[in-house]
Amino acid sequence: MAFRFIHTADLHLDSPLRSLSLRNAELAALVGDASRQALTAIVELALEERVDAVLIAGDLYDGDQTSMKTARFLATELERLHRAGIETFIIRGNHDALSKITRELLLPPSVMVFDRQAEVVERRFGSLGIAIHGLSFAKSQAPESLLPRYKSPVPGLINIGLMHTSLAGAPGHDAYAPCSVADLQAYGFDYWALGHIHKRSHHNGNGHIVMAGIPQGRDINEDGAKSVSLVTVRDDRTIAIEERHVAVAQFERVAVDLNGTEDWRDAISRISDAVASARDRIVSPHLVARLRLTGATPLSFRLRRDPDLLLAEAEQRAEQIGSAWIEKIELETHSGEEEGAQSADPVAELAALMRDRILTGPGYRESLRQLTEELLDDLPPESRSFAGSDESAFAAFLDQLSTEATETIIARMKTAERSDG
Repeated sequence: MAFRFIHTADLHLDSPLRSLSLRNAELAALVGDASRQALTAIVELALEERVDAVLIAGDLYDGDQTSMKTARFLATELERLHRAGIETFIIRGNHDALSKITRELLLPPSVMVFDRQAEVVERRFGSLGIAIHGLSFAKSQAPESLLPRYKSPVPGLINIGLMHTSLAGAPGHDAYAPCSVADLQAYGFDYWALGHIHKRSHHNGNGHIVMAGIPQGRDINEDGAKSVSLVTVRDDRTIAIEERHVAVAQFERVAVDLNGTEDWRDAISRISDAVASARDRIVSPHLVARLRLTGATPLSFRLRRDPDLLLAEAEQRAEQIGSAWIEKIELETHSGEEEGAQSADPVAELAALMRDRILTGPGYRESLRQLTEELLDDLPPESRSFAGSDESAFAAFLDQLSTEATETIIARMKTAERSDG
């Protein structure tokens, strides 16, 4: 008799919208409710597959929030599992440690939330014995490995460990209960059900080490297909792992090549084709796209002059495609004008001066850095990620900022010059 379970983590229920423009109320509503819909999809998958258990490796919530509406929603979904005879095993993550709901919510009797002391729960399915190990950390910081606090593998049983950990570290994630893949493999468990890092990974060696990843992306930095693991432990003790997609909305970066495009209608048509192609490729019901427009086109000036019109037309095409949304448009086009023409064009001469002399000057660079750092200091820490997470990423952000600002200034001067003519 096999033992089957779903492994998930990092649902971040009711996570605030971080980079999504609230100008589109329908899109904001879609993404704002997506984490709840992901949990519902996980429960539906558990019922459909008739699994024995659901394992949640931390961060059900997103911090110190006290919404009883969220509590009722979670309890209702877990009650559905309880009525179907499906057990739920939960450990607290760093975000859960801040949540009052985690400590106060009454859950169905089939739900076990592991506490700060390591525990092991044994179950038997025919001739197959299962030991589920778990440990929650009571605080939002765990600077040292939690692995030494776990109980040893139970001899003769399939040992499954729940842990919230940053492993050896990952960009965009704080260090939390750090440990290495090698350490986990050496511990002797058959399956490590991990949470904390939002990108899925699977290390197969002496046992399976699976980072579930976030089941529903919340912004463009969590792009791509999102999923949970459907795990089957067979009678012969072998383990099969299937990736099942549950996200209602999938963030994707969509490149649009406008090279040689001279007509506005043609440019919008290329955008439409790129969005439609991306929509066909994704596995989720909805596409949330960030468009990146590139190439040499005489429309570059107009695209930068009329960004609101460009966005409105792109959104209209996305609406016609269906279940497609435009989160943002990044402009990296250029006019493609020949260097030799610059001497007869004062705006082109100014553009060359800005690119070749001003932007490369140490005084400008230092002033831009200081101004940007002052602005970032006025923002809460969780809202600063757009400027990069390290020194090299910050330098790249300043480069991008300078280039885009220059191109926008030149575009406005160019269109004004043509209007006067």
